[in-house]
Amino acid sequence: MMPGAAAKPFHHSALLYDGDDAFLAGTVPFAREGIAAGEPVLVVLGARQRSLLRRALGADSDRVSYADIELVGRNPAQIIPALEAFLNEGPPGRPVRAIGVPIYSGRTPDAIVECHLHEALVNRAFADRDGISLLCPYDTSTLPASVIQEACCTHPVVSVDGHERVSDNYRGADVLPPAAQAPLRPPPSTARALGFDRHNLAEVRELVTESAHRAGLDSSATGEFVLGVHELAANSVRHGGGIGVLRAWVEDGAAVCEVRDSGRIEDPLAGRHAPRSGQLGGWGLWLTNAACDLVQIRSGAGGTVVRVHRRPA
Repeated sequence: MMPGAAAKPFHHSALLYDGDDAFLAGTVPFAREGIAAGEPVLVVLGARQRSLLRRALGADSDRVSYADIELVGRNPAQIIPALEAFLNEGPPGRPVRAIGVPIYSGRTPDAIVECHLHEALVNRAFADRDGISLLCPYDTSTLPASVIQEACCTHPVVSVDGHERVSDNYRGADVLPPAAQAPLRPPPSTARALGFDRHNLAEVRELVTESAHRAGLDSSATGEFVLGVHELAANSVRHGGGIGVLRAWVEDGAAVCEVRDSGRIEDPLAGRHAPRSGQLGGWGLWLTNAACDLVQIRSGAGGTVVRVHRRPA
């Protein structure tokens, strides 16, 4: 950006493409425009797409930062913090570009819902951050039509065949995907249940440890998962009426735990902003997101349920 030039407003576009040539036709000019303007460019995609883009950019590829979406976005709730970390590497207000999409092969239906929630929350998280341009490539030849339709609902702008247009289906920054607000499926009848308060949080940790072992988590993953669920239970004690119910089970090879209480989470971005150094509160959901592969939060007048998943490595 030229000195003294005003930064462009936040821009969040869904690139709808069919095949490798169309993917490159949409992503390469976007990246090169940022490189030419001296803007940092971040690419968060799967290995194949990263390789395609590297080859197409040639020598310019050395001026791009790359990350693996299957690592950075293992839990979709961790993608916004990763973007914020990249933004914070430079001076405040600098223009930045990023290319990435959270949905990739192997995502479960539950994870896809949370990916759509992430895309919707991006509009809220960065609404007042001028100079940020995000391009999210969606392959219309491999992704279900329902995924493409929802992408048009969570992105203010849609790009097709080199032409950008305002998305007629965009819901707005304050509207979340209906599927991300719908009740979760009931736990299986085999789930173990434990009522808890501040006196028996050790029993919470014991039940989570047992579930992790049954799912085949190693000691490191078990420790992280136990910490993540413990933080949820501690939040119930502090903010959810002092009591809660934990349920634990194994589903499709993953350890799954659910914490219910009578409290309410008002901010849908809770746990998606990195706590400041020395901050006393606000670490609970952040730690839970960092410890789990998937975190599903449903909160309303009737209380809150948080369901977390962790698979073996």
